[in-house]
Amino acid sequence: MSFETGTAVRDREESGAWELPEHLVMLRETLRRFMRAEVEPVEARQPHDSYALPADELEALRVKARAAGLWCLASPEEFGGGGLGLLGQVIVAEEAAKCRMGAYVPACGAFGIDPPSVIWLGSRAQQEKYGVGGIKGGKKNFVAISEAAGGSDPARKIETRAVLDGDHYVINGTKLWITGADKADWGIVFARTETGITALIVDRETPGIECREIGVIRSYAPYEVHFKDVRVPVENRLGDEGQGFAICQKWLVHARVPYAAGVIGIGQEALRIAIDYARTRNVHKSLLADKQAIQWMVADSEMELRAARLLVYQAAWNGVLGRDIKTDASIAKVVATETAGRVVDRCIQILGAMGVSREMPLERWYRELRIKRIGEGPSEVHRMVLARELLRN
Repeated sequence: MSFETGTAVRDREESGAWELPEHLVMLRETLRRFMRAEVEPVEARQPHDSYALPADELEALRVKARAAGLWCLASPEEFGGGGLGLLGQVIVAEEAAKCRMGAYVPACGAFGIDPPSVIWLGSRAQQEKYGVGGIKGGKKNFVAISEAAGGSDPARKIETRAVLDGDHYVINGTKLWITGADKADWGIVFARTETGITALIVDRETPGIECREIGVIRSYAPYEVHFKDVRVPVENRLGDEGQGFAICQKWLVHARVPYAAGVIGIGQEALRIAIDYARTRNVHKSLLADKQAIQWMVADSEMELRAARLLVYQAAWNGVLGRDIKTDASIAKVVATETAGRVVDRCIQILGAMGVSREMPLERWYRELRIKRIGEGPSEVHRMVLARELLRN
């Protein structure tokens, strides 16, 4: 699968054309066929709120995904990934979200789990052990940033400490809302050292780590993770000491773009379900589709989704070109998550009681999309970031 290079995008930009490169159009069609033919039938057999497929069915799906070239698509080609740039990752995120588990388990896990992109900033040994271990060995990971003092201000609010003791750091503290920490093999923990925030790679089996599930409105629960005298070798430091915040920022900014694309995929799929229903549902001697109230809900939803998608594409496009996308990513994240929430809400209204029944995925998406407006930075923080940028520059 072709790598989405900045040069390829720049050439297309200079030609005056704004359209997806042909190989990404082909990728999108491949993804759609795979989701319909392979993922949907397997997921349909699972309980409504499940967030994992049975191991044998998941492995069978993953074998098919690998054969189709749909494996760890955001990871570098040289390590066995798909090598997609940010624009390609957006295409994958939107299509992979179009299933019941899609908000937090894209394609039901069929495409593997990309290691956090910041692992590729580490040493060759770290890349091989943790990055390649995730791509080829299926090792799971977590990223621990948020704390009780505030998840939206890591530069000032991180209180977890890592004290240098010989050739080890000793970590003490607590992280909150950490997805996947219970079943992870390793994680990246951001802790405060003498020189500032530092990123440390921590093996999950290290003594002193305890996890407690936190019940939330989605079925896929996050965890509270306690670190008590957890010893981490200095060689597991990611980057230089005190440079963890810069690493954190780089990862978060770029991650927001496919995050935004995923919710657009859910909104688009919800709208498809609502349109299909409106075309066949008879109410008071006519179809729902013939009623102006329904027509306007459908039209508004499509217009808003298209506008949000273009903002996401713009952020991804600028990212591939190597531009600073901090504000682009914030705009895309806020508009996409708030748009998707409105669209799913309208779709539930169109379906009425059926919309909130567990026969349909809409009620699950409604709950999980509510979290999306908080995850990766709440809307208010992104608005604050944007306002500061505009007023300063």
